[in-house]
Amino acid sequence: MAQRTIRLATQADVPLILKFIQGLAEYEKLANEVVATEQQLTATLFSARPAAEVVIAEYDGQPAGFALFFHNYSTFLAKPGLYLEDLFVLPQFRGQGLGKLLLTYLAKLAVDRGCGRFEWSVLDWNQPAIDFYQAQGATLLHDWRINRVTGDKLQALAAQYSA
Repeated sequence: MAQRTIRLATQADVPLILKFIQGLAEYEKLANEVVATEQQLTATLFSARPAAEVVIAEYDGQPAGFALFFHNYSTFLAKPGLYLEDLFVLPQFRGQGLGKLLLTYLAKLAVDRGCGRFEWSVLDWNQPAIDFYQAQGATLLHDWRINRVTGDKLQALAAQYSA
């Protein structure tokens, strides 16, 4: 029987984390948008004040997938939440229960940390992921739309601030 494990990532895993990010971007047809570097990941994930956390899924001791997550906050619940930014399992390890293992690990972590909710986004065309998440009890929120400001538009919006 194959051994499936989850472990916290360490700074030594940065090259692996970048490889997983690139694999996810390729799967999502967004490979041209990845600008992350090992240096940036080290600075943002393993500094004195990390912006996010990462867990690695292993299958028989081989790195097979990852999840990157961070805390957010619900004003309505007055509790922290856990936000799953990325979950990815390498193609050769899919169907081995690693996606569910990562998701349930994070759900337990959210409960252990007193979070009021556990959330993530999914691309509307990714029906296998949507089906998987709904099979785990997730509710797809049709009334909510993500808003995003990046790059030059973020700079322009910030420039409009006056104290």
